[in-house]
Amino acid sequence: MAAYSPLADELHGLLPQTQCTRCGYDGCRPYAEAIAAGVADINRCPPGGETTLQRLAALTGRPAKPLDPECGEAGPPRVALIDPSRCIGCARCLPPCPVDAIVGAQRQLHVVLDDLCTGCELCIAPCPVDCITLVPRAAQAPRSPEPAAADNLRRYDAHRTRRERREAERLALLAERKARAARLSTRGSDGAA
Repeated sequence: MAAYSPLADELHGLLPQTQCTRCGYDGCRPYAEAIAAGVADINRCPPGGETTLQRLAALTGRPAKPLDPECGEAGPPRVALIDPSRCIGCARCLPPCPVDAIVGAQRQLHVVLDDLCTGCELCIAPCPVDCITLVPRAAQAPRSPEPAAADNLRRYDAHRTRRERREAERLALLAERKARAARLSTRGSDGAA
């Protein structure tokens, strides 16, 4: 365990708290500790952009350098957006979210809580149907919770109806196969007699 460092606390306060791991560390706190210990450079935080880079340089006394391209590119703050028409409710996006900004459960549509989402991108890779995209936070229109909840309920009802119809078709096919097997076994026993 690393020794307490007031510098690491200050550095951590300057980082954007996206917990995206794009810097090569498990989150903003480990990255701040690595900078304070002198083992990490200050130019590895794409979500923080130029502003954070300048603040880190001022605090550490290190020269400001361009953002390390291996970590990604700086851009506007982003937020995850789940396409409800493509979401299959697999719940694979839930565990990687470092801030629990995705709400949902197995076989239910998932919703991103915009106020909590840091745009870290960690939910994108596990999604097997590519229904998650990142959009600029400014492009997200403010939504009141009531219409959003009603919209999600409507989408879930449509999803549940499709699932129930597929299950009914599967059961009908299974019943037909059992009836056919019973007829064949009856015919086979009649011929053996």
